[in-house]
Amino acid sequence: MRVLITGVSGFAGSHLADYILHQAACQVWGVARQAAPGLPAEVQPIEGDLREPGTVREILDTVAPDLIFHLAAQAYVPVSWRDPWATLETNIHAQVNLLAALAERRASTRILVVGSETEYGIVRPEDMPVDEDTPLRPISPYAVSKIAQDMLGLQYFLSHQVQAIRVRPFPHIGPRQKPDYVAASWARQIAEIEAGRREPVLRVGNLAVARDYTDVRDVVRAYWLLLEHGTPGEVYNIGTGTARPVQSLLDLLLGLSRVPIHVEVDPQLFRPAEVTVTVCDPSRLRAATGWEPLIPFEQTVRDILDDWRRRVKQS
Repeated sequence: MRVLITGVSGFAGSHLADYILHQAACQVWGVARQAAPGLPAEVQPIEGDLREPGTVREILDTVAPDLIFHLAAQAYVPVSWRDPWATLETNIHAQVNLLAALAERRASTRILVVGSETEYGIVRPEDMPVDEDTPLRPISPYAVSKIAQDMLGLQYFLSHQVQAIRVRPFPHIGPRQKPDYVAASWARQIAEIEAGRREPVLRVGNLAVARDYTDVRDVVRAYWLLLEHGTPGEVYNIGTGTARPVQSLLDLLLGLSRVPIHVEVDPQLFRPAEVTVTVCDPSRLRAATGWEPLIPFEQTVRDILDDWRRRVKQS
């Protein structure tokens, strides 16, 4: 089995590479726009910009993949408000090039098209929990870019029989995540406070929200199972089915801290538009694959903090 992971140096991409190498007899190639240090030695690295059609064709000619996990994207929502076109261009252009190249080859390759729960945007109370038929009401340019990726996957399946399987993962957290994201940001601050590198004040944004958090290691397992067992053209939510208040994430981290910490709410960390509560209906995923989340939320939070303690100690 020949596997291609785009965005292999990213948060989910690196965990996916780990999972595949430990679970299946595969040759794995990983695409990143720049050199990606720290990848497992078994991953064959490819540097390239997927926004270049010629680069995409060369990669597919070289790898001839059976499976493609397309994770490469501009994935940070606030960036999409500051520069909407850069997010739209990056995310849509790479997707089009991959799908068009597969259509040209009439390839039997299965490709995972990674959308986002942000596609649903403003979800009404009567729509909870959110299933795949919930209307899409996006509130960020990032969400619009993911809807475009999602619909391109469907279009190329319908028009060219490209074997695209679409997913809409709900928020996933875990070790190695960039500190742009809430769990990693708070864990880094706590680790730096414990190390005496900053004052004992934790700055937080909007705590009056709840999210369906899944461990990234459970999410990438769902990705693999769906390319094995999912139906081309179909779309699948990935989430636990439980919404957790962001306050509970904060409380867990503070409870694990080795020193007293004062919390300050920083209005500058609030987003221009925010959905208060989101919770996933993962019934379609479970029916197709038997997937269930295996890693307890408390273990995920502990692993995130321990990861940042190691990083701070080594820096």
